[in-house]
Amino acid sequence: MPIFWAHGFSDTSLQDLERATGVNKSGLYAEFRDKEDLFVACLRHYLEGQEKRGLLTKEPLGWNNVEAFLKNGPLNRGEHQGCFSVNSMREFAILPDEAYAVVTENRALLLRLLTKNIEAEEPKLAPSAIAEVVLSFFSGLCIERNLKSGKASSTRKIENFMTALRSL
Repeated sequence: MPIFWAHGFSDTSLQDLERATGVNKSGLYAEFRDKEDLFVACLRHYLEGQEKRGLLTKEPLGWNNVEAFLKNGPLNRGEHQGCFSVNSMREFAILPDEAYAVVTENRALLLRLLTKNIEAEEPKLAPSAIAEVVLSFFSGLCIERNLKSGKASSTRKIENFMTALRSL
């Protein structure tokens, strides 16, 4: 996963994967059909790990969960910048259909979870519409992390965004 994350799907070669895993081509193909299958397995593994973090399922539901998701969802560790899933969206044109399905399914789950948290706050606007805005903001944050923007800059943006959301 770190190799795909750092270089993207298209710029990751089989040789890169062999070096990173210490497994030769025949060993990789014994476990995975092809590079696409390995990429999808990495994507699923990443998203399962994110889901286990439970950022949007902690009780009580509400704005605090949304803020925790925005602050802690995108990573900022070494080569692991942003969100592997969001980063992958940049390559949808060349990714296997299964990867597209995994990412869109996850985004639908995030929208449902965000909507539940926002509903708990009883905003004036439709919770599902606010959830769509939050998910778009999240994607932008993840992409900005690839620019290696500082944590203070992201935190300030998130706090300003949350102030706006809480007034809706």
